[in-house]
Amino acid sequence: MKLFSVDVRITGSEYVAGESGGVCMISFDGAAEGDYFRGKVIGTGVDTQRVADSGAILSARYMLEGIDADGCSCRIFVENNGSFENGFVPTLVTDSRLLRRIDPASLRSSVTPRDGGVTVEIFGELKN
Repeated sequence: MKLFSVDVRITGSEYVAGESGGVCMISFDGAAEGDYFRGKVIGTGVDTQRVADSGAILSARYMLEGIDADGCSCRIFVENNGSFENGFVPTLVTDSRLLRRIDPASLRSSVTPRDGGVTVEIFGELKN
């Protein structure tokens, strides 16, 4: 089931190229909406993209602040790793009693490019 989606808005980027490839660090903010959480990116999120001939490996890290489905204020740290070719696997750390029930093995995400950013959808199952 979809837990929430994050509409990411790119705010800047930095790039360096070396012999083994390049690294692009993309800063962003954004807002999250869904049945289990709604809120916003606090501070600045960063997506680090290592680019080589074999493709790009992405690692995004950011923190969200908002309200869970029980109406409780909470924060969620998201680390989302993967590639467009092989998919993305998120890791979540939260102080939400509800969202702590997410089975870590069930987590997956999709990343869809859009004008000015991407939409990240986080999927998972709650344990009873």
